[in-house]
Amino acid sequence: MAEYQARSDRGSDSRSRDKDRDSRGPADRKRRFQVRKKVCRFCVDKTPFIDYKDVKTLRFFITERGKILPRRISGNCARHQREVTVAVQRCRNIALIPFSGEK
Repeated sequence: MAEYQARSDRGSDSRSRDKDRDSRGPADRKRRFQVRKKVCRFCVDKTPFIDYKDVKTLRFFITERGKILPRRISGNCARHQREVTVAVQRCRNIALIPFSGEK
């Protein structure tokens, strides 16, 4: 019986904490920033293709460790993300950019 009371006491504390949290209102909550939708820079520029020899452009889509940035971070559309991936792989094969990050 004492074990049951101990469990029920814990529950009432958490409920009272939740009630306090709700009573603060919208003014006390932290303001969240507006997230802007990322747009594909290749679609905006209307580039006909992604050149694998253009190392300057491809550097934006590679981390410092040498990994290709995912689409949700880079903001590319699916089509251009695939083209960036192929271009980076070709660029690595002819040694314009390293396979791993620079040390």
